[in-house]
Amino acid sequence: MGVLDELQTSVERIAEQLGPAVVGLGRFGSGVVVAEGQVLTNAHNVRHETRTVVFGDGRTAEGTVAGVDMDGDVAVISVDTSGAPVISWADGTATIGQPVFALANPGGSGLRVGFGLVSGSGRTFRGPRGRRITTGIEHNAPLLRGSSGGPVVDAEGRLLGLNTLRLEGGLILALAADGALRSRVEELARGESPQHRELGIALAPARATKQMRRAVGLPERAGLLVRAVKEGSAADRAGLEGGDLLVTAAGQTLESLDDLFGVLDRAGASLDLTVVRALDERQVTVALEEAV
Repeated sequence: MGVLDELQTSVERIAEQLGPAVVGLGRFGSGVVVAEGQVLTNAHNVRHETRTVVFGDGRTAEGTVAGVDMDGDVAVISVDTSGAPVISWADGTATIGQPVFALANPGGSGLRVGFGLVSGSGRTFRGPRGRRITTGIEHNAPLLRGSSGGPVVDAEGRLLGLNTLRLEGGLILALAADGALRSRVEELARGESPQHRELGIALAPARATKQMRRAVGLPERAGLLVRAVKEGSAADRAGLEGGDLLVTAAGQTLESLDDLFGVLDRAGASLDLTVVRALDERQVTVALEEAV
């Protein structure tokens, strides 16, 4: 049997073995059955408390979000998975050059299976709210849009990761299905969504901060530029506005987004900020709130 024949046989076997475990979500997005009654997907695929789940045989069911970790970009949906197999987890981590198969059912439009190789592991990227994720598996198995939340598996059909982000050049980043993710999935299935302190602001890129200050004739200064403030948020109640420059938080100089997240993770019920608005520097105390 030639190489291409072996590859075709492998793709057919993976599709038959795992196709029924891969589901579609709403109009876009995919997921995978990780336990009886539980579907794992990306948090960015979950917009509401309920979600229509489309199984490989065409059956549809209404699922309920059991738990969501927006910063880690994972969510678990509780739904009747009767008849759908449960995917098994791989024992080890993905290695560069390892053959992998990526599966998806974009919005319930039908099973797709792509073959590729792992091109990198331990890749760092940011989740939906900007927090750093350091467990990315990079591979080149082709996927359609709407495939995020579907599994990437090894040659034995075991879960290596959850396809999450499309990169330039057709590369895909997947969350590694390691022990930490498995524990988090179990917590989410129990309804234990992590809580994080949140200001309720959107920040401009560092380059934009320098360009804006240079354009209006202000001296360059380390800090994070507020692009927008969410109405009714902690930042809004404290009087922060778009265009403010956050210079320090709890006495720590803010030079990167990770600096701010680190302070928020250690913060209590309030946070003291040094804010520069135009040429004026002021001290602002923000009463913090928790967000799922």
